[in-house]
Amino acid sequence: MTADVVIGIDSSTTATKAIAWDRSGRAVGEGRTALTLSTPRPGWFEQEAADWWTSTVSALRELTVQIDASKVAALAISNQRETFSQFDADGKALRPGTVWLDSRASAEVTELSNRMGADRIHQISGKPPDVVPCLYRCAWFRKNTPDMWRAMAMTAEVHGFLAFKLTGRWVTSTASADPMGLLDLATHDWSDELLAAVGLDRSRVPKLFLPGEIMGRVTSAAAAATGMVAGTPVISGGGDGQCAGTGTNVFVERRAYINMGTAVVSGNFGAKPHCHRAFRTMTAVAEQGFIYESSIRSGTFLVNWMVRELFALDGAQASCIATLESEAAAVAVGSGGLVTLPYWSGSMTPHWDSQARGVIAGLTASHTRGHVYRAMLEGIALEQSLITANIEKAVSPIDHFVAIGGGAASSLWCQILADCSGRPVLRSDTVEASSLGAAIAAAKGAGWYATITEAAAAMAGKFTATFVPEPCAQVRYSELLAIYSDLWPALANWNARLAAFAQEGN
Repeated sequence: MTADVVIGIDSSTTATKAIAWDRSGRAVGEGRTALTLSTPRPGWFEQEAADWWTSTVSALRELTVQIDASKVAALAISNQRETFSQFDADGKALRPGTVWLDSRASAEVTELSNRMGADRIHQISGKPPDVVPCLYRCAWFRKNTPDMWRAMAMTAEVHGFLAFKLTGRWVTSTASADPMGLLDLATHDWSDELLAAVGLDRSRVPKLFLPGEIMGRVTSAAAAATGMVAGTPVISGGGDGQCAGTGTNVFVERRAYINMGTAVVSGNFGAKPHCHRAFRTMTAVAEQGFIYESSIRSGTFLVNWMVRELFALDGAQASCIATLESEAAAVAVGSGGLVTLPYWSGSMTPHWDSQARGVIAGLTASHTRGHVYRAMLEGIALEQSLITANIEKAVSPIDHFVAIGGGAASSLWCQILADCSGRPVLRSDTVEASSLGAAIAAAKGAGWYATITEAAAAMAGKFTATFVPEPCAQVRYSELLAIYSDLWPALANWNARLAAFAQEGN
């Protein structure tokens, strides 16, 4: 029987999806199971590591009812990045996993930067010191839960844990381990210097594989649980951001993908591991190369917050969003002098300031919720335009975006981004680009294609719409961008004082 499908498992923040894809990149079946997120304390975001596996089992069970599991050539994993947990020798979690949104280790960012040197950390890992990488939570656990930290047998991200459950081996992808902030980008290997800085060694982290390599095979126990066939190859995938890049064929010259999801993440591909504060460098889901990645932590998260908290509407109702989009579309460029700084969850690129806070500036009694909603969409687009210009100056030209994620469904937002940035925005027909990117790695590992880049050219999504910059709007946004770019430098010190004041009151 011909093995004519591959599976991309995408374990994201809110759900695990198991999607089967054919050789042309067409989805032929899908299973999906929700994941829950807890916030036991302000700034703490956690999930039960066991749920990563049970949701995967459920999603694969749902999928294997739709397809013949014996026809699966291979599977690969895409995972929510910077989310990890600690395990005993049998793979049982010693504590809940901490999610990429977690900000408990802000003090450790400063402490490690002072001890090792911020530039040294950046040079090794490709990532400016920031609260998101697992490196700093490792330091937090070592300091605050020393008994657990000494006793654990393994610390692993979602990809590594799922690979263990599927294959019985502690293995993972370089492109999934890399966002943890513990890899040496120059060697695609664990950094002994960074591991030692937080009390780890190679015996307590998974063995690394390049994307597209066979890490192991589905065990009999995993097959019985999931409905898969024992012996199915498990291929090295990567973090969901880099997988999304592969799923949009980011390897095309001058292309950047932009994932308009919970956070707005954009990236373009290059051959060298550049070290620059304009972006963070990630290992690509490819045989070689890197993604120069930006991240605005408040994307559709901010949209949903505004709809729910400011407008008291049910954002789950499509009619509510359609009404707000219509009202915002009727507002002129610049929202009547209203500007939003989208730092509701701090700032990664370009400021690397976890204490940064959101701002709505310029409010008058003449503004309506349509003005406020549009200013929020414009704020994110203006921020991305600044970031992209900085990346372009540092590494290579970018002349178009491929838009994915829930926010890409908004034609208004895509047009605003095109007008702000001066670059066409191509809306991908692939909603699940991260799963597709993992499936592309699986296709290479299964031998369908010689390389991941060849597989991406054959399987990556096509486009359903193109948004071209409108000349008049582009001129107006260029003027507004000059005003917007001065706002945070003027507010940064004031914001730091306000954040300190708020912290003293807790």
